[in-house]
Amino acid sequence: MPAGQTPPASGIPVSDTAGSFKRRKRKSIIVTAMLFVVSILILVFGLAATTRTQNITVGGYYPGVILGFGSFLGIIGAHLIENKRQMLVASIVFISFGVVAAFCCAIVDGVFAARHIDLRPLYAGRCEYYSSVASFDHDVQCQTARVSCKLRVRSNTCYCCDLYNCGNRVELRGGYHEYTEVQSCQDVVHLYHLLWSATILNVIALFLGIITAAVLGGFKDMVPTAPVTCEPEPLTIPGPPESLPPTTSNSFYNTAPCLPPYTTYDLQGSMFPDSSVLSDDSQSGASHMWPSMIPPRYSPPYYPPDDKPPPYSP
Repeated sequence: MPAGQTPPASGIPVSDTAGSFKRRKRKSIIVTAMLFVVSILILVFGLAATTRTQNITVGGYYPGVILGFGSFLGIIGAHLIENKRQMLVASIVFISFGVVAAFCCAIVDGVFAARHIDLRPLYAGRCEYYSSVASFDHDVQCQTARVSCKLRVRSNTCYCCDLYNCGNRVELRGGYHEYTEVQSCQDVVHLYHLLWSATILNVIALFLGIITAAVLGGFKDMVPTAPVTCEPEPLTIPGPPESLPPTTSNSFYNTAPCLPPYTTYDLQGSMFPDSSVLSDDSQSGASHMWPSMIPPRYSPPYYPPDDKPPPYSP
């Protein structure tokens, strides 16, 4: 490791941490975008099935609205830095509600398409379509295996006498016997396919929503980590001393705060020893080190006994 570069405290290289964040972000965006596309398809197929006829209303498009809004918040939150956690928490909450709604609607729409829509008389050509410019109802003759009766139908209605119980208006085999406000009996087939398509999409959204909530839950607490580079600053010396060998470089790296090899106190103690402690032998032994730096010993001036010292002058 180069001098001056500190390894991460967690023991994981910084590049691996930054790469893990990018991978998690990419995975979160991909999974959330897939859930958003599935939500749009659920909304489109559900609305198409609901508006196909007037007397049949399904609720398969509600999970598309909830999951679409939750996935939209997830895509926005994955690109944020400051408010990323709050946005992803809100996205997870909406996706959780959407998963529950998708589970319920998948069961309801699947059971309705399987039990309440019977296409066998339609494929056999035993269903009729009544269309009239007038808005009043019309009585048609229905001949069943047991009895013959009349059925009152409205304009733009596809009816099947095989599914009608004469006189009781009770559905046989659990199927609808008429579909109002349709363009033709072929719209009933489209309604059947749209219901099963919405059911399958709700099942897909159920599992994909669970995966998306798990991925966003693991990504919401991650923060991007920028790689830290510690490069020492070179200190340039104006010129190497002549005593250094020619291979010595003139630039050094400041890896740690440098302290002087000695202090002023040590310099005074080594260069100017106490004259009262030094003896003649020590002075003579130390004179070969710094002869020019050793101060002379102090001795008071000599005055003859008869002479008076000079007057004190400040």
